Amino acid sequence: MIFQDNVIKEYLKNVYFITGTPCGGKTTISRELAKRHNLLVYDVDEQFEKHQKISNVVYQPAMNQFFKDADEFFGRTVEEYRKWLIDNTREQLDFVLLDLIRLSENQIILCDCHLTMEEVERFTEPSRIVFLIKEPSNIIDDYCNRPDHQGFRNFINSASDTEKAKTTCNETLKSLNQNHYNAVKDSEYYWIERTPSSTVAETVKKVERHFGFMVME
Repeated sequence: MIFQDNVIKEYLKNVYFITGTPCGGKTTISRELAKRHNLLVYDVDEQFEKHQKISNVVYQPAMNQFFKDADEFFGRTVEEYRKWLIDNTREQLDFVLLDLIRLSENQIILCDCHLTMEEVERFTEPSRIVFLIKEPSNIIDDYCNRPDHQGFRNFINSASDTEKAKTTCNETLKSLNQNHYNAVKDSEYYWIERTPSSTVAETVKKVERHFGFMVME
């Protein structure tokens, strides 16, 4: 069954999307907003294992591809790794949309996610989405230094050649996000670029104003 875009948008009218590029601050800002406004955060990455358990290898093959160790996982070419990431995201999207429709029926949801520009146009309105972006180079070091990503840090450090694994990851993520980063900056959507001088408080206030949330001092 295919739902028309206007139907999807109507059922997602209580969902505010915080998307962008890796290390742009999506998780930090989502959680701070949630605390300030008593909202529920729906983190797509945190839902993957749950969705994987109810997925089907026939319909979601990428979600059901398993790797024996870090060497096999990071030993792929950039093109193979990139395709797998894209396919994973696309396959999980059906689960995500159904979750959001259910959860947002009677409450506002903050969705911490990765959306393409095409998906943004299909699922929401400009007033309910913000792009938090960061120039996509040397992403892995930033990613591994985050307290909530220590599992990934340990996994990549278990590779026989850690530096090669990091290089493959960085090249893959840059190839996935460079055009997206440029497209966001050239779009009419609201975006905030993370810089060394950015602060959480400053960014939260900007997002609050854009979403029209009542500011709580």
